[in-house]
Amino acid sequence: MSISIQTCPCQINPSSDDIGSPLLYKECCQPYHNGLFDKDFDKLDGIKADTAERLMRSRYSAFVLVKPEYIVKTTLPAQQNLLDIKAIKSWAKETDWAGLQIVTHMPKLGKRHAQVEFKAYFKTPEGLQAHHELSAFVKTKNKADNDASWYFLDPTVSMSVTQKQPCICGSGEKFKRCCGAYI
Repeated sequence: MSISIQTCPCQINPSSDDIGSPLLYKECCQPYHNGLFDKDFDKLDGIKADTAERLMRSRYSAFVLVKPEYIVKTTLPAQQNLLDIKAIKSWAKETDWAGLQIVTHMPKLGKRHAQVEFKAYFKTPEGLQAHHELSAFVKTKNKADNDASWYFLDPTVSMSVTQKQPCICGSGEKFKRCCGAYI
């Protein structure tokens, strides 16, 4: 992707003529990427996205800048060990990213869920293409410190979950009444 080193990847939208004043990477996604892990490399630490859209933007920038660890750690913890970090890294490197368009952000779907519809643009020999997706996110609370974090619910992860068992997000609700509605 040919962008200014200064411009944040999530600020580039090839489908819009509205140039505006895009945010710099250091003011946009870099604080999320840099403050990712605690000393044990096992949980999110530092600055956390305050909305699902903000998390979506930081995840897109992580793909562009090939930061697969960020992609994994911002996916729901119950799904993280099921992700293939090498495949994520390879796909991120091989894709010629061209920009991001947020189509819609539905910030309140029930108590803890949100959706972001987006188009991630990339270049191919045939021209500009778009990956169009409606992604689901869940906000979970860490009971130890009462801190909340947004996570991506990955619908491509194969999990053995029944509709009546406790939800994978730790909400205490049954899966079918919580995250099961979105993945």
